[in-house]
Amino acid sequence: MTEDRLTPPALAEAAWRTSSYSGGQGECVEVAPNLPHLVPVRDSTRPAGPAITFGHDAWRAFISDVA
Repeated sequence: MTEDRLTPPALAEAAWRTSSYSGGQGECVEVAPNLPHLVPVRDSTRPAGPAITFGHDAWRAFISDVA
């Protein structure tokens, strides 16, 4: 199965970036903040796997709580 089949259309334009806290080890969280209505988050070791999506307000609240 190709990644295109596993990626919902809403995430097709996602520009993923790895967390700055990963230390370059490649086993971390990736986020794609470039989409207009949602912020998807995924496991960097499973790029074709599922993503959790947040609205921008919910993402800001989440980051504020964990920071």
